[in-house]
Amino acid sequence: MSPAVKYTLARIGLFLAVVLVLLPLRLNIFVTLMIAVLASAGFALVLLRPWRDQMARQLADAAQRRRADKERLRAALAGDDEPSTPESPTDDASRSRPPADGPPADEPGAEEPRASDPDHDDAERNGPPR
Repeated sequence: MSPAVKYTLARIGLFLAVVLVLLPLRLNIFVTLMIAVLASAGFALVLLRPWRDQMARQLADAAQRRRADKERLRAALAGDDEPSTPESPTDDASRSRPPADGPPADEPGAEEPRASDPDHDDAERNGPPR
């Protein structure tokens, strides 16, 4: 069983045990629950330390793995890593293509750049005149 699951179930069990001990006192239910929360937190601090430490180690290991995977991916995307297989000639052709956000300027259908119009630019930025 995962250390996080064990620790969580133990915390819930401690809470329920304290609630059951306090029920015969016939206190207001909210007071009973607040006392149970505080008491079970104190008991968990002392009694569940080994499971809490196991859970912390598990979370730290997972975070370290994610950090290493992230750095490996960034290095691969930046081109710092050598590819594991030789590139095929088609890969070079795909790299020389322009981005897919529009047709190149020399193809038909490409939009001509507009002349700068200060009044038009202000209307776009600020909205219609008031």
